[in-house]
Parts: sequence; C-alpha cells; structure tokens
Amino acid sequence: MTQSQPVPGAIALVGSGEYLDVMNDTDAYLLETLGGASNVSVALLPTASGLEDGGPTHWNDLGLAHFQQLGVKDIRATSIIDRRSATDPQQLELLRDVDFYYMSGGNPQHTIETLRDSPALEMMLAAHKRGAILAGCSAGAMALSTYTIALRQMMVGGKPAWVNSLAVVPNVVVFPHFDRVASFIDQVVFQELLSTLPTGIIAVGVDENTALVRINAAAERWQVMGQQTVKVYEQGMAQRTLHVGDEITF
Repeated sequence: MTQSQPVPGAIALVGSGEYLDVMNDTDAYLLETLGGASNVSVALLPTASGLEDGGPTHWNDLGLAHFQQLGVKDIRATSIIDRRSATDPQQLELLRDVDFYYMSGGNPQHTIETLRDSPALEMMLAAHKRGAILAGCSAGAMALSTYTIALRQMMVGGKPAWVNSLAVVPNVVVFPHFDRVASFIDQVVFQELLSTLPTGIIAVGVDENTALVRINAAAERWQVMGQQTVKVYEQGMAQRTLHVGDEITF
C-alpha cells in the first residue's frame, strides 16, 4: 500500500496586528487546520526585533498571552535574534516538532540575514513540508517572500532596490501595512517601483489587521482574512483588490 505524501502546512502573510485580538479569528482558523489549539505547539520567533532594545521580550510576551487565550498549551518563546542564536542548539531544540511557527514584525532585512541558510530555517522548512504552519507579520511576511524592498531605506530618501528574501513563498513580493503606504512612500515612486518588478513576480499589498492565508497548498489557493483588503499587482494586468473572504490562486 502506497503511503500518501505529506501536505505542506498553511502560510499566513499578515499586514499587521500579530498577537492582537483582531487576529483571533485568523489564528483560530490556522489552529483548527492542525486539529485544534489544545493539540498544537507554537514557536514564537521575534527575530525581526532582534536589533531593538527589549523588542524580543515585548513580542514574546504578547505572543504568549495571545496563544494562551486561544487555548494553546505548548508555546515556546525563542530568542532567535541573530546569526549565532539561529545556530544555538538550545534555541533549535525549541523549534523541534513544532506545529506552528510565528515570525513577528520589525526589521525585514535583519530577519533575512539572520535566517538565510541557517539551521533554524532548515528546521522550520522541513516541518512546514510535513504540515506545520508558517506565519509572518509585517517584516516576517516580507522575509517569507521571494524578494523584498528596503522600505526603511526608501523612507529616508534612499534609492529603492529589490533584495533577495527567503523565497518560502515563490514569485511573490509582500508589502505590509499597505493601507498606510501612501503616508510614507510617494505614489509616483511606488508606481515606478512596481514597474521594475522582476519577471514573473506578483506584488501583494496586505493592509493592516489583515492576512493573506494559503488555504490549499496543492492548488495554491489563498484567502483574505481579517478586516481590510489585499491589493494585487501583476505586470501587464490591472490592479486587483481582494476583500475578506475573496480567494486568489498564484
């Protein structure tokens, strides 16, 4: 008798709102895909805030309270905040046999540089192939995409440039906090940036308190969850706006 191949777990690209009540329904849905909160282990990765004084503790505390409220009993607050900790055996042990990995916000480039080609990422990707969930909010979502943009550099007048990300989600670029993009990036500059998208890459702008969740790995079906919208930009096509409950395949 041939054994069926394991199915990769869900992926959540969150615009903002990690560990807040506004994400309760989304995270409850994700937990249900694993059989319910009481059967799930969750690892918190505050990697993106690793350069911030007190940042990792802040995000871990929020994450612990959030998932406890949702009924999760096995919650592991990691201290994977730099290249050394991404290879630390004690930290790697916290990632072992985990069902749900959550990467919170902060600095996307630091997240990418910390996790790229690291044992920590290898463990997460192997678990994901077996069914574990990968969720990234803001910087975490940007790190999961194929490319990202140095937004902080653009905000201080720097030249925009595409940066190789972790490529967990192929052919996608994520812009989080998208409903606020106009407040810190000139729209002419943003449209020029979109015109330079690498061939075959789709840009998704995920509003705050909103998530784009892959609900079917085999069919590459994604659904909008949360409160607001997701904008989709693809070369040669008109902009699309997806509302809560809408689905897209890519």
